Amino acid sequence: MEFNQLTIHELQKKLKDGSLTSVEITESVYRRIASVEEKVHSYITMMEETAIGQARAADRRIKEGNAGELTGIPIAIKDILCTEGVRTTCGSRTLEDFIPPYDATVVRKLKDVGAVFVGKTNMDEFAMGSSTETSRFGITKNPWDLERIPGGSSGGSAAAVAADECIASLGTDTGGSIRQPAALCGVVGMKPTYGRVSRFGMVAFASSLDQIGPITKDVEDCAIMMNVISGHDTSDSTSVPKEVPDYRAYISRDIEGCTIGIPKEYFVEGVDPEIRASIDTTIKTLEGLGARCLDISLPHTEYCIATYYIIAPSEASSNLARYDGVRYGFRAPNEENLLDMYRKTRSSGFGAEVKRRIMIGTYSLSSGYYDAYYKKASQVRALIRDDFDSAFTKCDVILTPATPTPAFKIGEKMDDPLQMYLCDIFTLSANLAGVPGISVPCGYTKGGLPMGVQFMANHFEEGKLLQIASAYEKNSKIERRMPEL
Repeated sequence: MEFNQLTIHELQKKLKDGSLTSVEITESVYRRIASVEEKVHSYITMMEETAIGQARAADRRIKEGNAGELTGIPIAIKDILCTEGVRTTCGSRTLEDFIPPYDATVVRKLKDVGAVFVGKTNMDEFAMGSSTETSRFGITKNPWDLERIPGGSSGGSAAAVAADECIASLGTDTGGSIRQPAALCGVVGMKPTYGRVSRFGMVAFASSLDQIGPITKDVEDCAIMMNVISGHDTSDSTSVPKEVPDYRAYISRDIEGCTIGIPKEYFVEGVDPEIRASIDTTIKTLEGLGARCLDISLPHTEYCIATYYIIAPSEASSNLARYDGVRYGFRAPNEENLLDMYRKTRSSGFGAEVKRRIMIGTYSLSSGYYDAYYKKASQVRALIRDDFDSAFTKCDVILTPATPTPAFKIGEKMDDPLQMYLCDIFTLSANLAGVPGISVPCGYTKGGLPMGVQFMANHFEEGKLLQIASAYEKNSKIERRMPEL
């Protein structure tokens, strides 16, 4: 087995006992990238020279006995997170040449423990999409079937992990953009509680929904990543000053006596039969481990899509107003006056999906419509959060499919925005409620495509999620396959 195929915790042992160096691991990752990246297109910007330097520094650090949990581990960074001196494009023409003067807090935390940065991963433009088809820099393909999408908007991050082009990655999740691509690419993805991980240095899409989280090869690696990136940050006013537990300590705990809620609203017509059968098997596995599964209701689920697609575009409309061609980023040439410059810059700088959401959001916030749309959506959002609060008085975690279908063909939904938006139907409720969620592989279709199960827990209960997810992962008897590239 190549070094790039190993997990973080497997590599940790080899680095610690001296049987492997970070330089050897990093070189293995870049050999893999040279072999398959042309097919998959996970990355926008490579950082090979920087990575080799970081790997050498990590090896010195390990020899000195000063290693952290991610010292020497090659990590990929979604291209929505600021990296000092390395361009951060957000998958958009608007920022295709933008080089940040500072690091996002999560990037700095990874640097502080000696992680190695492989590169910046491809994504839907400004994280607006569910398929990574809206990127200015081309489409990322699913390593399991190169004719299919990897999910989005963190499609590059998920595909890179699935294709062994990194050991783990960072993504962002506004309505499912970590969990959905993780499920479609057969890897693990976690959206932490809103406020658990600092958003400082992440280019904003929808500020009340965005959250940064890990995409990894297994649940234990997810816990390791969470240990490093979690915690209070005074640079982020939404960061919560709450103590961070050792998430790795939850990995070995049994789940006997845990209560798992099964919401009836998530098992409706439209769920792929193979996914439904896989989820039924997952429930039986958990019951066999001593967990108690019970039916629950999240009665306002039917309003989640409409609520999300008012709130998220409204916040995006406000956040993206800063890209006007004046201070930084793309500016259209040959303008006649200031207003003409604004119009040409924003018309040609943004792609079709971003412009669609800006227009939806601007309309929802406009005079005479604010109360009917944004205000009403915010009130319904409160009801959705109340649903979760009530449910968690009856159960420890909630179990649902991560996606309604396996990965679809490239181009299949691009002309039907509503069908594309429905891809996130099972994930965006966690963002509206601010609760954590995790997607874990739960099998393969007859055609060999990965499927994922989602677990959600109450605010700041990531430990419970990792406990349940790890127990399921270890006992599910799902064969660990690798995509044939």
